[in-house]
Amino acid sequence: MLDSIFTLKESRKIAKNTYEWVMEGDTSHITAPGQFVNIKLDGFYLRRPISVADVEGNNLTIVYKVVGEGTEKMANMPVGSELLVLSGLGNGYDLAPSGDAPLLIGGGAGVPPMFLLARRLTTLGKSVSVILGFGSADEIFYKDKFEKLGAEVYVTTADGSEGVKGFVTDAMPEISYSYFYTCGPEPMLKAVYDGSSASGQFSFEERMGCGFGACMGCTCETKYGNKRICRDGPVLVKEEIIW
Repeated sequence: MLDSIFTLKESRKIAKNTYEWVMEGDTSHITAPGQFVNIKLDGFYLRRPISVADVEGNNLTIVYKVVGEGTEKMANMPVGSELLVLSGLGNGYDLAPSGDAPLLIGGGAGVPPMFLLARRLTTLGKSVSVILGFGSADEIFYKDKFEKLGAEVYVTTADGSEGVKGFVTDAMPEISYSYFYTCGPEPMLKAVYDGSSASGQFSFEERMGCGFGACMGCTCETKYGNKRICRDGPVLVKEEIIW
């Protein structure tokens, strides 16, 4: 875990209310897909936790959706802005049990961490399938980036405007997979849990006070005792989850 200055190199809108940032700074503490950063914004007491979408050298990529005053301020920040970023947070995904044909399932804001995971798994020679779930066609992002990695990509939209009409679970039955990784809103995670035919790992979204386990504000119960989503998670394995 490291708190350091990052410089905003690129900022662009990539879908409806959705922005991609590339920041430059010390990325050495980001060691696993699924970890997140906590960004300090002037005028706001709590930092903004954002999943890591990609890391290459000193460049860190994040994707976020404008949902409130904090993310709206982020969307209007000019290139060259300097930000205090707490990086290397969370446990991230464990690639070891992935098998030969892992399935990655991302819903909305849960799509970004799937990209770094897909890149790491394809580098290992895995046959990767990806389900990307959105509300409508104008919310879709990163489909082409996953395809360039060589992943088999399935898109679902709740309104049927592109891809499979429905939710990520509507695309799952047609896919053979050895293991799965998923990130998204809790109702989606519960549906994936109920509909999955293999073991897997779940990344939970949670409101966080500090982001590193001190405030105990994001504690949840598991079969192995209470865990802090920000520090012991956000990734939990299927077998330990209590709904």
